[in-house]
Amino acid sequence: MRRSLSPALRGIVQGYRWRMITIGESGADTYRLTAPRRRPLILKHVRGCSSNDLMDEARRVAWLGRRAPAPKVVAAVSEGDRQWLVMTALPGTNACDSNLPPETKVTLIAKALSALHAARVEICPFDESLDRNIARAKENAAQGRVDESQFDERNMGRSSASLLRSLVRSRPSIQDLVVTHGDACLPNFMLDDGQFSGLVDCARVGVADRYRDLALACRSIEYDLGEEWVTPFLQAYGIGRPDRQRLAFYRLLDEFF
Repeated sequence: MRRSLSPALRGIVQGYRWRMITIGESGADTYRLTAPRRRPLILKHVRGCSSNDLMDEARRVAWLGRRAPAPKVVAAVSEGDRQWLVMTALPGTNACDSNLPPETKVTLIAKALSALHAARVEICPFDESLDRNIARAKENAAQGRVDESQFDERNMGRSSASLLRSLVRSRPSIQDLVVTHGDACLPNFMLDDGQFSGLVDCARVGVADRYRDLALACRSIEYDLGEEWVTPFLQAYGIGRPDRQRLAFYRLLDEFF
């Protein structure tokens, strides 16, 4: 990949050592770049007919970074069928790999989401509402872009067409719109010295129902920490009686992305 790097980026990354990052499912080739006495960087690369638009991600990261702890965009380059995005790396360890106790992790994640969800919706230019995302889910299913082998255990063996019918039938009648991260799983929360240090993988930031984030956070907590930590997370966020239907719906919606 380094041999095919855009000339516009060679000066920026010169002298850095590259390590591929395998955690996460962003769909982009992702590398952590380090060098003595220089700030570490994250480089993402996609080519061809990828569904990942790194130029769009750069705009979302830049917008979010002015309002919440997030990476800074160093460079975003599009050449032919290739795109590159270079960002600063955040300090610390992601919440999945962190050795902090589960109680601390769920409390920090809950507070981080609560702060993000308090941002002013009217100034966020990115629409992630239900109409948009259901339309994208239908398109992904029609184009064969849904990986049925990666479905949640509860959905294994079902087809994307079957799941899509369930999705449409269970669409919530309300949307409590806030600024959401869009992929609020543990690996996307960075923790440093016992504190929240920022959000990563922000390609889906936008205005949506708060349950879009809560559902994926609950799923990740259940998988990585244990089901017993879901309720403490929701309580730390400020929800004593969660809407189980919306939690299930947004978990189902994520199967299409």
